[in-house]
Amino acid sequence: MEKTIEIDGKNIRFKSTAATPLRYKAQFHNDFFTDIMKMEKLTKIKSKNPTYDQLKALDTEVFYNICWVLAKTADKKIPEPLDWLDDFDEFPLFELLPQLQELIISTLQTKKK
Repeated sequence: MEKTIEIDGKNIRFKSTAATPLRYKAQFHNDFFTDIMKMEKLTKIKSKNPTYDQLKALDTEVFYNICWVLAKTADKKIPEPLDWLDDFDEFPLFELLPQLQELIISTLQTKKK
């Protein structure tokens, strides 16, 4: 599954494949699915302007890492995470994550009925 999203005036491709969780583990040395579960707290934030206490409860690094691995899966040429993020003046994380939700969920779902 693939999606293109405009960020800071640039069209960025994001992709989820069977290799995405392994790529995530190789880069960040954490389990992709465990880190995805950390995002559950995000579902409790109903506003685009989260409070300090809501943000304090989140590990925002996980969100940036997930964005990077989905972009890296789509484009093997993107640089390491910090260098990639430095290419953006704006990176509206809380606007991006709902748009990437379908890609994230696709790695968790089964086609079996």
